[in-house]
Amino acid sequence: MKNNPLRFIYAVPYAVWMLLFVLAPIAVIVYYSFFDLSGNLTLGNYRNFFTSVYFKLTMSSFWYAFLITFFSLLISYPTAYFLTKTKHKQLWLLLIIIPSWINLLLKTYAFIGLMGLYGPINAFLETIGIGSQQILFTDFSFVFVSVYIFIPFMILPIFNSLDKINPALLDASKDLGANAWVTFKRVIWPMTIDGVKSGVQVVFIPALSLFMITRLIAGNKVITLGTAIEQQFLVTQNWGMGSTIAVFLIIFMFLIMVLTSGKEKGGNANGKVK
Repeated sequence: MKNNPLRFIYAVPYAVWMLLFVLAPIAVIVYYSFFDLSGNLTLGNYRNFFTSVYFKLTMSSFWYAFLITFFSLLISYPTAYFLTKTKHKQLWLLLIIIPSWINLLLKTYAFIGLMGLYGPINAFLETIGIGSQQILFTDFSFVFVSVYIFIPFMILPIFNSLDKINPALLDASKDLGANAWVTFKRVIWPMTIDGVKSGVQVVFIPALSLFMITRLIAGNKVITLGTAIEQQFLVTQNWGMGSTIAVFLIIFMFLIMVLTSGKEKGGNANGKVK
């Protein structure tokens, strides 16, 4: 088949978009990372990032992102599996995805109302005799709300991977004497690992840079790379340090994308694994 000469023209809008809204902003961030508060060129921002303060901040960000991703996967995988077994699976999937269409700020304020000292959760705890508890501004509330928000994004790629598995492969595994655990370990999990990687990618990467939920749900008790960038830009007005943190955040995100990317292995054509 001959190459279409119009392909170049079709690619121009995409190339312009990438240049203006991806590469240019990254270039601006890298540029500002080499300036201090006085506007002088310096490498001090990069030296400061490797101090113990920012090392602990980075480790904290990765820890919370890991917890959010882990619990999202723990809930999403069995949920996606059972969805594929339901009669109206597309409808149930839609009902799970619909909450993700609601504005993030609105959902965050809804949880503030639910978890507040005078909210329905504490009212229930009062009713059963436990008494009101400080649920907001804790690590638990931050992880819980974050997991709730990210679950639809984890379920969708896993559901798609599970839904593409040829039932003949599962029947063959059962006929060969494999129990449910062996079938999951040797057939289901390997064929859905790409969906899991995609889910981890779309959850872990944004979880590293959360800042609005950390402010409203966790208060100042949870500090991540996202909140550190916000503080540097809006509070201390140190754009250089804020840009430096953003540069490393972009590097971390790129590395995560490399680690979680992979060629799709799943397939169901003629019952053969590709």
